[in-house]
Amino acid sequence: MIVKYVRVSTLEQNEARQKTNSSSFDKIYEEKVSGSLSFFERKIAKQLIIEIEKGKINEIHISSIDRLGRDILDILKVVKFLTDKQINLFVENIGMYSLINGKSNSSFKMIISVLGNVAEMERSNMLERQKEGIQIAKANGKYKGRLYGSHISDEDFLLKYKKVKKELENGESLRRAALIGGVSIGTAQKVKRLIK
Repeated sequence: MIVKYVRVSTLEQNEARQKTNSSSFDKIYEEKVSGSLSFFERKIAKQLIIEIEKGKINEIHISSIDRLGRDILDILKVVKFLTDKQINLFVENIGMYSLINGKSNSSFKMIISVLGNVAEMERSNMLERQKEGIQIAKANGKYKGRLYGSHISDEDFLLKYKKVKKELENGESLRRAALIGGVSIGTAQKVKRLIK
């Protein structure tokens, strides 16, 4: 099967641009999840991986490399996984395949490394701008934080504190995970509670 993986970060974003050529594929895997969440941890991506493991898929198309993630290491892990499984990945905006005649395309790997770094840098810049905007709003008395009564989902909470989650899953103590993640012990305790 030749399939397409489509991802947008939020429910408000429109995936129509990524689905313009939908009729060309046997199946579309569509997901609304942050690019900061590892591909291997996403609900729909996991379904795609199951189909790959069953040998049902031989080619995957994505509109751009940042659909796989915003972290260069995650992106390279996905590309390696697909290459090891002999799945040809086609990135539409650069018009390149990961495999040529069943062998790894070295030009693809080089360009993906550059584009993956750009995606990571874009995310970092976006978070920095967001932080600066919050600081300016606070200084002007216009930022009060999350609205009273609003709620952050458990999934979003774990995404927000993924560094703490990772450290706890690697066996670090609460105190050390909190220190590394730059959070309070209470926040680290909540993360630990949610991952159990």
